[in-house]
Amino acid sequence: MNALIYQGPNSKSLQQVPRAILLEATDAVVRITKTTICGTDLHILKGDVPTVDEGRILGHEGIGIIEEVGTNVTRFRKGDRVVISCITACGKCDNCRRGMCSHCEKGGWMLGNTIDGTQAEFVRIPQADTSLHAIPEDADEEAMVMLSDILPTGYECGVLNGCVKPGDTVAIIGAGPVGLAALLTALFYAPADIIMIDQDEQRLDVAKKLGATKLINTTTGNTITKAMAMTFGRGVDVAIEAVGIPGTFELCQNIVAAGGHIANVGVHGKSVELHLETLWSKNITITTRLVDATTMPLLLKMVSRGKLNPKHLITHRFQLTDVINAYDTFGNASREMALKVIITNN
Repeated sequence: MNALIYQGPNSKSLQQVPRAILLEATDAVVRITKTTICGTDLHILKGDVPTVDEGRILGHEGIGIIEEVGTNVTRFRKGDRVVISCITACGKCDNCRRGMCSHCEKGGWMLGNTIDGTQAEFVRIPQADTSLHAIPEDADEEAMVMLSDILPTGYECGVLNGCVKPGDTVAIIGAGPVGLAALLTALFYAPADIIMIDQDEQRLDVAKKLGATKLINTTTGNTITKAMAMTFGRGVDVAIEAVGIPGTFELCQNIVAAGGHIANVGVHGKSVELHLETLWSKNITITTRLVDATTMPLLLKMVSRGKLNPKHLITHRFQLTDVINAYDTFGNASREMALKVIITNN
């Protein structure tokens, strides 16, 4: 089968490799119909994720059709259309029972990390009964792809961890796909203002169309001053960090109000400074999280009912055989005006 292979930092290639097969009775093999690229995949290619070995098939998002199921799989059968969760969950261990499936004792973030992922023609899904979700008959397939990762990540790690509530002023630093997913799901809670902060004017325009009430382009300078002026000197109730670099985490610390929340979503490859000398007395809550994907059923229902439309985030489409160009486009997002790319396997 065709698959996108990680060959070490800054190196990848499309190769022919043996087709995915069942290894455990709880596995399913899914024929990928559509997948996509995540910012985390770019972090892997930079060498920021040491758990990914050379030779690994990348990708942890996608939808497909079940090709084969193990003898212990009871919820799915051959021919079912499914959304693949980016998090593998057994549903039985202590962490899964606490809703912390990202730290499942038999799973967690495995796909495209510690086992082969979804940027291929076929993928093996461990713990299939609790790691796959049935696609409604009339659902839009491209919208379903957004449920694998970015929507639950923006919602769980940003909005829920940030405790967004009605009337809040929310700042989202980073108008990439995950930041925009946080924007879309923050709207569930009727915040008074959503300030989107980014250096890309095109992405800020998208954020405005999706519901951001105020915009700050960091390339014009005085970002902190502008954010504080927008909040009458008080600061924001929730600062969602959706980039993963030291400067954006520091910005969150500078603009959060007393009693506010800093919700880190970004994947950090370098250390950041924690300014306790200024934060210690401000009653600030700082949260980190790896997405657990426990909200996928809720979000799937919202998308299926037309209450949430993540298709606005899709800007480019490629075939799996053209995945290298898809990476070039996604990796040069500003130049290519790219958000999410859809990769189709025919």
